[in-house]
Amino acid sequence: MQGRYVRALVAIAGIALGVAAYNVQIDNLGRGTTHVRAAAGVIAGWSFLLAGIAAWSRRPGNRLGPLMVATCFALLARQLRYSHDALAFTTFFAVGEVGYALIAHTALAYPSGRLTDRLERIFIEVTYVIVLAFPLAILLVHGSGDQLRYFDPFPRESILSVSAQPGAQSFLEDAYAAIGYGLLAGGFIALALRKLWRATPHARRLLSPLLIGVIFAALWAVYNSVVEFVSPAPDFVVHNVFWWQIAALTALPIALFVGLIRSRLSHANVSELVVQLQRTPPRGIRDALTQALGDPTLELYFWLPERGQYADAGGRLATIPNDDPDRSVTPLASDGAPLAVLVHDPSLTEESELLDAACAAARFAIENARLHADLQAQLVMVKKSRARIASAADEERRRIERDLHDGAQQRLVAIALEIKRAQRDQEDPDVDRLLESLADELQVAVEELREIARGIHPGILTQGSLAVALDSLASRAPIPVSVEAEVELLPNEVEAVAYFVVSEALTNIAKHAHASAASVTASVVNENLVIEVRDNGMGGARTDGDGTGLRGLADRVEAHGGRLRVESPPGGGTRIVGEIPCG
Repeated sequence: MQGRYVRALVAIAGIALGVAAYNVQIDNLGRGTTHVRAAAGVIAGWSFLLAGIAAWSRRPGNRLGPLMVATCFALLARQLRYSHDALAFTTFFAVGEVGYALIAHTALAYPSGRLTDRLERIFIEVTYVIVLAFPLAILLVHGSGDQLRYFDPFPRESILSVSAQPGAQSFLEDAYAAIGYGLLAGGFIALALRKLWRATPHARRLLSPLLIGVIFAALWAVYNSVVEFVSPAPDFVVHNVFWWQIAALTALPIALFVGLIRSRLSHANVSELVVQLQRTPPRGIRDALTQALGDPTLELYFWLPERGQYADAGGRLATIPNDDPDRSVTPLASDGAPLAVLVHDPSLTEESELLDAACAAARFAIENARLHADLQAQLVMVKKSRARIASAADEERRRIERDLHDGAQQRLVAIALEIKRAQRDQEDPDVDRLLESLADELQVAVEELREIARGIHPGILTQGSLAVALDSLASRAPIPVSVEAEVELLPNEVEAVAYFVVSEALTNIAKHAHASAASVTASVVNENLVIEVRDNGMGGARTDGDGTGLRGLADRVEAHGGRLRVESPPGGGTRIVGEIPCG
């Protein structure tokens, strides 16, 4: 309530100052000053007052509103230097240029009301020094009978005058015109364009009112340079540039205010968001928020309490960039417990109402999406665990195969050689027949052991390529099998999965299909190994049921992130296709 009274008093004071400024200018008609031009200058100042009071009321914690109000008072006070009173002239001439510094300050501080860039802070500090130092220096050397070039046809008296120095006064006025109208205006234009250039796409839309500030600064510099240095200045140039300058000066505070409360104007997007989220799946919430907030870089991560981490809608764990100056993090909570975070463009923090409204609208949908993300994260963990188990099982098979090959198999072969040697060293026919029988049994045992080892893990994959291993499987099949394998070196686990798919498929064909021929193809398509086994048998193969070999093959393929398809219409043969990621 107290703030409302303060703003009301400020508004009354601004209106009174504008009336006084208009009356002072009317008392000094001449050199292009007219009633209309005097009123236009006051209206331009009041535009800052109106926008500043509104912004101050709407965003009391933002300094931009008070800055615009201060700009209004400075611009209107500038007109009081045309007073015939020596004290009023001296006072308002000394501070008359501060209004232009405040315009630059307001524009560069938009939208937060603070100067966050070091170069911009230095520029504004230098600007304040220049606009205060030069008028004060001019007042010190201004003679009571001299005129000033500031569109003033009447002589004024400076109460600060130390010694009348017309030459020094003229030099200071020229120097100030060159620095103020040239360097400062040019510096402001460069900094404003730099701010726009370095901004993100969302921030650039928010900063678009700065372009009006750039236009005003350029017109101000042109107008004052023409009037100051071109004598006599062409009337049409002075007239047109003056009105363009007034138009830009009036539009600037309005554009800044509209941009500052853009979040209020964007509440329609939030209303649409509420309706849209009712039919949006969990994975689409991030896109809906991106559209409502106008930030294509926005990311949404959900809190998984059991893991103590954040994850995206797909269940992939995420690291929140809390220390990244180019990203801002907005946490969302439900009953005091973490729910999710939005990682977004820092400029969105200047639209807190819009951000809060969008988060409130999406809270229920985000709660449901978090449950979905938790489920997806569990699924990801299960898949990784499944892959690790399959990998460990394959490694164990390789170890057993090595142990059988290097241990029991070698010992059996060595015993068979000893029996052969014993046969040569004795002459008893009965013993010879017994040793011959033992040698044959040992050979059968060795072959069976080799088949067991080959079933546990295909040693041929270690010795050769997948194509060679598939040719070996085809050669041992009881029916003709053609092989077409266009594959190069692949990861061991991928080759092992493909080998077992073909081996089990050919075994099923031999046992159940009653086929007369089969074919095997293998190729890499889009970083996936595609293995296909086809026969011309009776069909009817199924993958459902826990006890089927095809079900086991499907589990093995899926454990490695792939999939297995079986097409087996009755009487139409069987086609088995496995797709296994090679990465």
